[in-house]
Amino acid sequence: MGTIFCNDQLFFSCIYLIFIGLTSAFFFWGALFIWLVTLLFDRRLVILHLYTSFWAYFYVWCMPAWSVTIKGKEKLNWNKQYIIVSNHQSQLDILVAFGLFFPFKWVSKLEVFKLPFIGWNMYLNRYISLKRGDKESIRKMMSDCERQIQKGCSIYMFPEGTRSKDGVLRPFKPGAFILAKQNNLPILPVVINGTMQALPKHSLVLQKNHRISIIILDEIPVETIQSMEPEEMALNVRALIDTHLFNASENL
Repeated sequence: MGTIFCNDQLFFSCIYLIFIGLTSAFFFWGALFIWLVTLLFDRRLVILHLYTSFWAYFYVWCMPAWSVTIKGKEKLNWNKQYIIVSNHQSQLDILVAFGLFFPFKWVSKLEVFKLPFIGWNMYLNRYISLKRGDKESIRKMMSDCERQIQKGCSIYMFPEGTRSKDGVLRPFKPGAFILAKQNNLPILPVVINGTMQALPKHSLVLQKNHRISIIILDEIPVETIQSMEPEEMALNVRALIDTHLFNASENL
């Protein structure tokens, strides 16, 4: 029975990935059209980002094995900019975080930008690429973030830098907290639970039924950020997010 179940999972995962690939080609042309039509008046590309959010979250809606809840969405203020930071458990984190339907610029690894259609759309949105471990790329990423902040954009970062292998939070890198302090922006912590169980690291095989949650915590005001060094703030935010993480065995 176990072998049959694993084969079914693999077959279903392949069908789902093929579905994503085929429909991404369709969605990309819609994104390109919106980019062309709105480029001159939508300076922050908000309309394109919201379309991209629909595109991404469409795959969550189409997946019967996932039950996603978002708590604290009322804390998102469209009249404010944030440095948004969250834990990173799985490749699914980006899909479910798009469910916030809130304008921001992602900081994402360079490899994602190389994907057909999906990566091209990330370039259209002016999301920010990063080559892990490359100091020059890190400097460029920080500069690109500064440029988007000056345009009025929020920035979404995973300060762990890469996905956790076991759900235990990795140390937070200071980049997001440096940006917040230098630009007098509040930090908005976001907690993602359940994605690691749904799609483990280094796997493309979807796992059984899982409940996934996003919890938007209270923003950390500028005054608090300015009273601490970025490294201290990174430790505090990491501890805050950690208190809202579920154990893998709990599965929410």
